[in-house]
Amino acid sequence: MSEAPHGVPIKTPGQLIAAIVAGFAVPIVVIVLLAVYVNNTTRTGAGTDSLSDTAVAARIAPVAQVDIRDANAPRVYKTGEEVFKAVCTTCHTAGVAGAPKFGNAGDWAPRIAEGYDTLLHNALNGKGGMPARGGTSPDDYSDFEISRAVVYMANDAGAKFAEPAQPAPGAAAGASAAAPASGAAAGAASTDNAQAAAAVAALANVPQASSGAAAGTQSADASQAGKTLYTQVCQACHAAGVLNAPKYGDKEAWAPRLKEPMDTVYNYALHGKGQMPAKGGSTASDADVKAAVDYMVAAVK
Repeated sequence: MSEAPHGVPIKTPGQLIAAIVAGFAVPIVVIVLLAVYVNNTTRTGAGTDSLSDTAVAARIAPVAQVDIRDANAPRVYKTGEEVFKAVCTTCHTAGVAGAPKFGNAGDWAPRIAEGYDTLLHNALNGKGGMPARGGTSPDDYSDFEISRAVVYMANDAGAKFAEPAQPAPGAAAGASAAAPASGAAAGAASTDNAQAAAAVAALANVPQASSGAAAGTQSADASQAGKTLYTQVCQACHAAGVLNAPKYGDKEAWAPRLKEPMDTVYNYALHGKGQMPAKGGSTASDADVKAAVDYMVAAVK
């Protein structure tokens, strides 16, 4: 059985030229296409943006940073607009939880009618769904800055409250911020400032050494120990109701406090609440502080 003879694929000069051209052209086209593909893909190696100074700094940035402040440096107070944009806008721009919308005269009219003092009191102490100070702390925004924000929002809605007077260096911002627009109320605010200054001075002059001694040897007469500590420390604020402290003997002022368990009242006195420092700024023993609370409570029962 014979086999068919094998033929040569290229039989003409034209076929030979076509084969030669294809042998060069096809590899060149493939190389060009591969180069274009590789160049268009995302590169993550050296020399790319992933290793730029900005990208590297973003990757190694710490999760948190410590903001160190000079306690002796003069404080730069924020404007009402700055406080609004940083704190109040969250609720007052959209009217969240019934908050009066910024710039809406209809929402603000009944609030403005209550007066500046009431508006500021609600802002500092909270009302309804609004937390005290908008959820901030006095370390973040002073009473004066909160009062500026109140005036900024109210005036934008039609009120004509005067800009609160900036507290003098070293003065309590909270007392200065409470200065209302009217002249009569301004006089009352000046009285509050004087009372606050007197309270601070009284606390500074508390005989700490004697209080410390009381911590080691508790008086046998708890009532007398409580009266002594009240006279030395507590009356600086509680005698005149300075900084919203409930006045000694004022049943109405003490009523909301006494609705809470006595353990809670003791806890406030021992650890502080609002502008009241822990133990009233003294070094008295826990037992004497509780005795002072009992002494004040007994006066309103």
